[in-house]
Amino acid sequence: SLYFPEFATSGSNNTDTGKSGGHLETKYKVKELGLSFNQKWNTDNTLTTEITMEDQLAQGLKLGLDTSFVPNTGKKSAKLKTAYKRDFVNVGCDLDFDMAGPTVHAAAVLGYEGWLAGYQLAFDTAKSKLTQNNFALGYKAGDFQLHTNVNDGTEFGGSIYQKVNSNLETAVHLAWTAGSNNTRFGIGAKYQLDKDSSVSTKVNNACLVGVGYTHTLRTGVKLTLSALIDGKNVNGGGHKVGMGFELEA
Repeated sequence: SLYFPEFATSGSNNTDTGKSGGHLETKYKVKELGLSFNQKWNTDNTLTTEITMEDQLAQGLKLGLDTSFVPNTGKKSAKLKTAYKRDFVNVGCDLDFDMAGPTVHAAAVLGYEGWLAGYQLAFDTAKSKLTQNNFALGYKAGDFQLHTNVNDGTEFGGSIYQKVNSNLETAVHLAWTAGSNNTRFGIGAKYQLDKDSSVSTKVNNACLVGVGYTHTLRTGVKLTLSALIDGKNVNGGGHKVGMGFELEA
């Protein structure tokens, strides 16, 4: 049977440019066929439709078709998605249709005793060229996590996360580009003040300092206050502050 539709809407406003935006989303599900329909419309006048079927042809197999249409320009696009997921393997392949020729996106992740290895590629059939070639390796053990990645043989990155105790979490991130001196470095920490409040902070090698405070007002309602400070230009402005509410029904 067809479920009652779900509705979601959101809006935003950029005070610097004065530009506003928003979207309306509806979802339908047919449980017996494993089908779901998702339709979106945004204020840029773009219509998108997503149709997915899951666990029907095989357990863990998900098929999907995403389409978009811009009435003002007549521009259309479509993407065919396939994904297969089991306990220790996750494989996906997407076909992005284009007037010049489709692009194939493929990815696979394998896991074994805390280790994770993943590979991602993108192949442009029109140019017969590999446009993406990414590899990642990770390890997780208890309160410790390690992640490394190589993108297109030129971008290298690594991160370490550790939960020091029940209240304190820390992380370090490092990235660099081969053939240049472009190195990025950042550290961050989160401290749980009590069961309802936490503070977090981060700093990177560009002297950008971020701080945040999150408080649970009541069940399903969270308030977040944040700030980003440019340490190289403290008196010159350009700093950012933010406030957000998170509601969960």
